[in-house]
Amino acid sequence: MLQPKRLYIFFFFISFLGFSQENVTLSGTIYDDANNETLIGVSVYFPELNSGTTTNQYGFYSITVPKGKYKILISYLGFTTIAEEIELVEKTTKSFKLKESTESLDEIVIESNVENLNIKTPQMSVNRLTSASIKKIPVVLGEADVIKSLILLPGVTSAGEGASGFNVRGGAADQNLILLDEAIVFNSSHLFGFFSVFNPDVIKDVKLYKGGIPAKYGGRLSSVLDIYQKEGNSKEFKATGGIGLISSRLLIEGPIKEEKISFLIGGRSSYAHLFLPLADIDNTAYFYDLNTKINYRIDDKNNLFFSGYFGKDVFGINDSFVNTYGNQVANLRWNHLFSDKIFSNLSLIYSDYFYGLILDFVGFEWDSGITNYNVKYDINHFVNNDLELSYGINNIYSQFNPGEISPNRPDSTIENTQLIQKFSNEFAAYIDAEHTISDKLRLQYGLRFSNFIRLGQDELNVYENDEAVVYNDITRTYASANRLEEETLTFDRRDVITSFNNFEPRFALSYLINDDSSLKVSYNRMAQYLHLLTNTASPTPLDIWAPSGKYIKPQLLDQFAIGYFKTMENGMFTIETEAFYKDIQNRIDYINGADLVANDAIETVILNGQARAYGLEVLFKKNKGDFTGWLAYTLSRSEQQTPGRTPNEPGINAGEWYSTPFDKTHDVSLNTSYSLNKKWTFNANLTYQTGQPTNYPVALYEGVEGIEAPLFDSDRRNADRLPAFHRLDVSAILTPTKNKNRKWQGEWVFGIYNIYNRQNAASIVFRQNEETRRSEAVQTSIFGIVPSVTYNFNF
Repeated sequence: MLQPKRLYIFFFFISFLGFSQENVTLSGTIYDDANNETLIGVSVYFPELNSGTTTNQYGFYSITVPKGKYKILISYLGFTTIAEEIELVEKTTKSFKLKESTESLDEIVIESNVENLNIKTPQMSVNRLTSASIKKIPVVLGEADVIKSLILLPGVTSAGEGASGFNVRGGAADQNLILLDEAIVFNSSHLFGFFSVFNPDVIKDVKLYKGGIPAKYGGRLSSVLDIYQKEGNSKEFKATGGIGLISSRLLIEGPIKEEKISFLIGGRSSYAHLFLPLADIDNTAYFYDLNTKINYRIDDKNNLFFSGYFGKDVFGINDSFVNTYGNQVANLRWNHLFSDKIFSNLSLIYSDYFYGLILDFVGFEWDSGITNYNVKYDINHFVNNDLELSYGINNIYSQFNPGEISPNRPDSTIENTQLIQKFSNEFAAYIDAEHTISDKLRLQYGLRFSNFIRLGQDELNVYENDEAVVYNDITRTYASANRLEEETLTFDRRDVITSFNNFEPRFALSYLINDDSSLKVSYNRMAQYLHLLTNTASPTPLDIWAPSGKYIKPQLLDQFAIGYFKTMENGMFTIETEAFYKDIQNRIDYINGADLVANDAIETVILNGQARAYGLEVLFKKNKGDFTGWLAYTLSRSEQQTPGRTPNEPGINAGEWYSTPFDKTHDVSLNTSYSLNKKWTFNANLTYQTGQPTNYPVALYEGVEGIEAPLFDSDRRNADRLPAFHRLDVSAILTPTKNKNRKWQGEWVFGIYNIYNRQNAASIVFRQNEETRRSEAVQTSIFGIVPSVTYNFNF
């Protein structure tokens, strides 16, 4: 295998061969004319050359073509296409400003379909949403929601209504890398899943990678959710917001120095808890968050950004139980253009996730969290029109606080206790290439090297035979091993307890069958060194993040995918079909009776197993016209296996494969939008999912005095299922026409969530009825029918 240094020389040699004095480079940045926001993914296309490119995440593009005079098309969904003649005799820097498309403007007919650029690119397993499309999707309580919108896409599910996180292609919630302006977000939900932490007014671009993940991303197995905030309007002051039944939001943006420095600040808060005292309910449940950003365009080659996010949730019952959690992130970024072909980005990132608990009735409070400091440097190198390189480095230092327990009142009998804090450092270097071999064949290939070091901590438990979990041959059960206290190890912070190294190759290929269809294949290997320890189907704020180390191995993924992609009627319709297979090593599993809360020896309740997921995804979209939308269908399986470590051990579930909590055999989503006229737009989405895996009793125990209790088979995991989940949501958006000539623009959004009042099962509990003394199954449902109304505005 080529060493990294030789690999770079190889790419440089290709660059040299591809250079010709007859070729020239056109580069620049593409902006939204209304606010000077850079636009991501804009198509820059030369019809006569059948050649094009797209802007990167900062709106920059670079393309090398032969000298000459050509027609150039600048095209982006929702904006009027620019078509003009351009003569290129030397390297040229040219920026464009796109205007939002309106019915009063003449539509430009695109002679050669720029949508085919997406067909040609080797990138697959990617879904993209804009803020505008997210706001059209009906959701519970009328609050536009990024995560709820993603769940309507193929291969993406959740644990149910009111559940945190999301699952991608049968993966766990902790296997998703969630980035907000490149900063890691560890919890994506407000109010235990009712809302996401992403304010739709602030969002500029949302991209979800489910497979074929570029080498620049790492640290998680299942997906990458890459979200960028707006940069702030540098032309004029603007305000955007909305007033709903239980929450409101406000975004203010504008120039500090016109065309040079802009700012953005957005706030959002719920206030339903303010009305609880009126109903004599002494409970609390609310959230608030704040988004900020400053953009400084120093000159044509240098941009400076500072962005931040702070969010907090508070949930309390009579002040005797109070749960708080939230995220804080900050990122200082510097974009620098070395030349018309080399674009760089340096980021200094801080991320903190905190969670706490106050139990006043027992007199203690618990605080815990995870903090990381991240330095990353990325370069886009547009070598020539057939080869684009991306390379960079990334280093993350993390501190894990599993929990600090302290008394919260003078009469408390609780003593101060600090669970052992853990520290780690994760370094990565990568190189990625997108290579056009011919008009029909394009490749994307790369390599990521990751190194993870578990750093020294105050104490490290030692167990006999290095086994933290022991097996009892007599009871045929697993149990926590007793630590050898006299052999407990201590370390300095700089000491290395354990080190892991992994090479993570990535490869993708697209073959153009004809101008409208292509075949794509991809493979990627990923390593994940952090683990979310939870024994619930949906993550909760009290779950623990733990680093790999002496007793916890890093998870490793190999994923293969093949797909067929086709556009029809000049981009009016598109269809995407993909089949995938995922193999995961070292997936954490839990012994029966595992206790995760405040456990200072978490390794004593977990075993390393394996997982697999495979399936077929279909996405059919109608992209143009008054009626638009998509139909998504996924057929898949997600399974886990933890065999015995020796022939005498049975393992978990008798060593057999069993369904993971996020296995959904069938998943169907239909999302539609219909523009009746200038005033009314109607939206609907229909969702159906196979019921979530669970366990039902296998027998009934009858005790003295008629007491009955259900019996569960501990070696029979997730063998049953909840009833199927389905619902229909609708909304109507009213935009008064009298607002068209005013600065103040407003709209009303009327919605009905779960219009036919389906009582979907969040869980089924088996208990004894206190009156009849007979056993019964009781279903818990989160929502029935929920109407909502929201007023959105901007001025």
